Amino acid sequence: MTVAEIARAQAIHPVASVQSEASLWSREIQDNGVLAYTAAHGIALLPFSPLGRGFLTGAIRTTADLPPGDWRHGNPRFQPAEIHANQRLVDTVRTIAARLGATPAQVALAWLLTLGPHVVPIPGTKNAARLTENAAAADLSLPDDARKELDSLPAPAAARY
Repeated sequence: MTVAEIARAQAIHPVASVQSEASLWSREIQDNGVLAYTAAHGIALLPFSPLGRGFLTGAIRTTADLPPGDWRHGNPRFQPAEIHANQRLVDTVRTIAARLGATPAQVALAWLLTLGPHVVPIPGTKNAARLTENAAAADLSLPDDARKELDSLPAPAAARY
């Protein structure tokens, strides 16, 4: 959704929430004004793929870590050269997680939560342990230095799609 699309929808009916992809490697909501617009208008922002399609958890280091037939094999960010280049983002997240006694997933989710009280990430999981881990991100306080380090991460290699 763009700001113009949200405003157009609001002209017809009040908008309570907007779902948009957002994570440490999909930060367009900050650049295109959606984050600021939703905050200013009391609209909940629900980031999907807040863990970068699983990449930001640190569990995927090469394409060999993806199951055969996984749709991510066709995603530009999961191609061999790009997945290798994007490891620098995950390495920073892992380093911060180790300093804080947290998991990379918790750091990635906690960063999203710092964007505003109207931001409610919606990570997907099929595993109860991951659900518990993800929920604990709400209790993780990112120190200013960690937040600045995450804010300054370079853009990922390759487009989202």
